[in-house]
Amino acid sequence: MSDLAERIAIITGSGQGIGRAIALELARRGARIVTNDVTGCCADDTLALVRELGSDGLAVTADVSDSAQVESLVKTVIDTFGQVDILVNNAGTTRDNLIMRMPEEEWDLIQRVNLKSAWLCSKAVIRPMMRRKYGRIINISSASGLMGQAGQTNYSASKAGMIGLTKALAREVASRGITVNAVAPGFIKTALTDKMPQDILDQLLPLIPAGRIGTVEDVAHAVVFLAGERASYITGQVLSVDGGLVMS
Repeated sequence: MSDLAERIAIITGSGQGIGRAIALELARRGARIVTNDVTGCCADDTLALVRELGSDGLAVTADVSDSAQVESLVKTVIDTFGQVDILVNNAGTTRDNLIMRMPEEEWDLIQRVNLKSAWLCSKAVIRPMMRRKYGRIINISSASGLMGQAGQTNYSASKAGMIGLTKALAREVASRGITVNAVAPGFIKTALTDKMPQDILDQLLPLIPAGRIGTVEDVAHAVVFLAGERASYITGQVLSVDGGLVMS
């Protein structure tokens, strides 16, 4: 039996893309899945796919950058299942622009959706996890947070902030049986990259030693590893899933 059987996992922003792939891979390993999206139909769609895999769970519509909605989300999960074992902070968005053209509102939006949401959700689940002396928090950062990316001062800052959050929180809770790690995807094939012009993709590929764009499943497999018992002695780390794009 999988070590994730009957674990309760919340995946924020799991209505599509990487978040959906993570939800489905955790479901395949036996976890019960709480899907979340700011759009209810997307969370419902992912939950339907989870159920097709023979797992079950709950779909919760919430804006996880809003503290009241986060508290309500976690309360609903605790009331329904009695516990939270795994939190994947995946919710995020982009507003790319050169800094001289970027309005302040786009900076604030990205910090709120990408970084504040991870802080709020982590804060909300820490007490229940500490009571059970068990928990796995996995933050979805980005290669952009490690190396920076022109036109993404807001996004790179938010994803670098998630890495700082990961390391600081890992130190706070390691003695209570809770691990906190980050996954930093590189260029991943999603609806966003599907819209990129071919000439841009042609410029990107030579930068990736593996010679290919990653898949959402590549990211999901890394998350599942960090969520499981085989990673119980790993905390405060950043696992790059980028085909070698970022090497230190």
